[in-house]
Amino acid sequence: MAPAGAAGRLYAAGGILLAILPLAMVLANRSSPAVVGLAALAFLSGRWIEERAALRGRLLGPLASPLAGAALAFLGWGAISLAWSPFPAASLRVLGEFLPTLAAAYLLACLAPDRIPAFAPRLAAVAIGLAGLVIAVDLASDLALERALGRRVAAFVHNRPALTLDLLAGPLALVLWRRRHRGLAAGVLAFAALGVLRAISGAAQLGLLAGAAMFAAARLLPLRAGIGLAGLGLGLAVALAPVEGDLLARAMPEAAHERLVQSSSRARVAIARSFGAVVAADPWRGAGYGTSARFSETPVARTVPPEMRILLGVGHPHNSFLQVWAELGLPGAILATLALMLMLARIARLPQPDRAAALGLVACAAAIACVEHNGWAAWWTAGLGAAITWMRAAPSAGAIDRSEMDGPA
Repeated sequence: MAPAGAAGRLYAAGGILLAILPLAMVLANRSSPAVVGLAALAFLSGRWIEERAALRGRLLGPLASPLAGAALAFLGWGAISLAWSPFPAASLRVLGEFLPTLAAAYLLACLAPDRIPAFAPRLAAVAIGLAGLVIAVDLASDLALERALGRRVAAFVHNRPALTLDLLAGPLALVLWRRRHRGLAAGVLAFAALGVLRAISGAAQLGLLAGAAMFAAARLLPLRAGIGLAGLGLGLAVALAPVEGDLLARAMPEAAHERLVQSSSRARVAIARSFGAVVAADPWRGAGYGTSARFSETPVARTVPPEMRILLGVGHPHNSFLQVWAELGLPGAILATLALMLMLARIARLPQPDRAAALGLVACAAAIACVEHNGWAAWWTAGLGAAITWMRAAPSAGAIDRSEMDGPA
């Protein structure tokens, strides 16, 4: 039975905010932190009214797990690295954007899944459908929407919304499938794919391909093989990040660069080589959390050849795993790997198809992280938090569906 009164109204507000996130990102492509923050506040307030005594345990209980311990150790090492950051004010500014969004994402994932109103998944399906359609139509009409809103006209304006669709589509489709809304689940996947494939974002398209391939592999392969494949991929993503640029420079033929000209593949390889050279010069502790935006000015940057310093000023390495190496060094890379492997161990305990959907989300996010954005970006953290919330809502959706099928006792 849905909670009544003030708590129920707060859950309804939180569910609406969670549901409209993909459409909000299309209309304002940095809006996800605000939307997730407000949704988290709504669910926190509802829980405070409904079960104040149990709230502390609900929030702190998950932090006692090995996965949480590894994640907190990683965050702690990032905080310690502020001690040697050459730009402490810039590092604190990055941390000040990242931590509140991370906290909101955690609150949402902890408190929302079994309190999301029954209407919210259907509303979210409509929002994803509209988001994918708006992206496709706006780009086909030479960004008429952006012109009407008086904003800067640039095709990449829809890249962040497309990446958000990548993250949300699979988990939401699983929730809808659990609730027997098979047509809506298929529609979510189709319209999300429309927006992703139409967007000017090779990263979004790579994420779509990786997520779909991993989902299929996890459905077809035995448990150990599927988890092992995901673990191998994540392990290699971390281990090879410092030499990614050199490997790609040797392995990618010119024809491949010509085909990927819209994705600026040559520049990305050169950026990866530059940051990789810095990691090789000082792999042990990194330059300090949040220093990527001014990496060309760091002391370690002066230790690499001048031609390698130019592209250190682009803002970030366009590879989150390489960013961890550059900013947090070997300890950061080890702690990140430990957290990722413990995450896979938890996913291994899920039943099908939840496990396949979770592995699809991991592969999608990891593929995007290998080629795109600043790893501490608040909009990305918020999107991941919303996707995890939908993933964790899937078992509750199945329980609701069974209770409705069974009827009143």
